[in-house]
Amino acid sequence: MSNDIIKGMGYAHMAIAAKDFDKSLAFYEALGLKIYTQWGEADSRIALLDMGDGSLLELFAKPDLNTDRVAGVADGNPFLHFAFAVQNVDEAYRIALEAGATPYKPPVEMPLKASPLCLTLRVAFVKGPSGEELEFFKTVVKTI
Repeated sequence: MSNDIIKGMGYAHMAIAAKDFDKSLAFYEALGLKIYTQWGEADSRIALLDMGDGSLLELFAKPDLNTDRVAGVADGNPFLHFAFAVQNVDEAYRIALEAGATPYKPPVEMPLKASPLCLTLRVAFVKGPSGEELEFFKTVVKTI
């Protein structure tokens, strides 16, 4: 399905603030992401990471990041989670934990009575090195 308002619009990247940039970079590389490009230095480093299909994750060094949550919002930032489309949710969850993620919600199938499509999803959530919530997501069944 294409966007009829902004022609050619699609996913570009998601930006995540990293309290410990090197730890976060190592974590995402352990998940298989590769550095596409990076710039800056010390507390102003930024890296674009290729997820493997050309989709990008942008990682910003933010050593003063406050990851305490109040009403679902971290330090005034409405970022809730970043969802990775994966072929095997359970394997992605395991790899993330081995790479240092904190378990949040283990893999589960989630039937959704959505419209216009009814979906059954397989999802799992972890927290990354800076407290960011990451979802591993796969559509298992899609019906109209």
